[in-house]
Amino acid sequence: MSTPIIAFFNNREGIGKTSLVYHLAWMYTELGKRVVVADLDPQANLTIAFLDEEQLEPLWLDSDSPHSIFGSVLPLIGGTGDIAPPYLELIDDGLALLVGDMALSGVEDELSGVWPKCLDTNSHAFRVMSAFWRLMQQAADMHQADLLLMDLGPNLSAINRAALIAADHVVVPLAPDLLSLQGLRHLGPTLRRWRAEWQERLKKNSVEGLSLPPGHMHPVGYIVLQHSVRLDRPVQAYERWMGCMPTVYRSALLGKSGKHNTSIADDPHCLALLKSHRSLIPLAQEIRKPMFQLKPADGALGSHLQAVQRAYHDFEALAREIVERTTIQVL
Repeated sequence: MSTPIIAFFNNREGIGKTSLVYHLAWMYTELGKRVVVADLDPQANLTIAFLDEEQLEPLWLDSDSPHSIFGSVLPLIGGTGDIAPPYLELIDDGLALLVGDMALSGVEDELSGVWPKCLDTNSHAFRVMSAFWRLMQQAADMHQADLLLMDLGPNLSAINRAALIAADHVVVPLAPDLLSLQGLRHLGPTLRRWRAEWQERLKKNSVEGLSLPPGHMHPVGYIVLQHSVRLDRPVQAYERWMGCMPTVYRSALLGKSGKHNTSIADDPHCLALLKSHRSLIPLAQEIRKPMFQLKPADGALGSHLQAVQRAYHDFEALAREIVERTTIQVL
């Protein structure tokens, strides 16, 4: 039985998606789950959030085969074999990282080239297209993980296509602005097309014994990030865009037409409205801890400590909500 994979994806940059994945990974660990988090964004921002330069240098530079996702797929891409065993960096007893790598962008052309070859029953093409999924499943088995969280770059690239067909579930982080809504309008049809195209390709697999991702890409819902509040309500500047989200999500992601009059507060597809907790970010980044683990000794005093408690409550509620909507065993 495969380990459930949840992808966090939006083709809109700078909304806090990587920070969201980072904090959810820690929260699931807090809640007793064993977690592998995979950094499939060539910018490697999630990896940088977990590891400092001294930790990263030997992983990226001190080997002919980097201890990263790129290093694991390199033999397959280079034509010298199949994927190499994954390297897992243990972050905490229950939390392990599949290390990202800026060099991963070098596999873009190969992934783009093999996609059409799957329709010709090309065995190498199927090995390449399933590489990320097989690598993540091996890593989950090594860590005895309950779930795997995947961070992706903000684009509709061949790398993200190969990563997303590996996903059982897709969560869409959004910012309350026009750019997020416009990105969502393009993202939804693309995901639905990729899902259909992969289902067509699965029928062409001729490699005996090769496990392939089913390519479910089930939409779990969306999360609104960085909304400002005043008297516990979003400020007026954001309300316009937030009011459009239920209709755009249903149309773009789910393929359902027609105006949806439900407010965002009542929208069953809205997983959470997350505040930015900006006052905690510098403290948390400096000591490489999630915001909700900050202590008075870390400088979280007074109002900061109250913000820590609110952040814990927010991320715990979100983590449980995602689990309830997926194939993961209930917490």
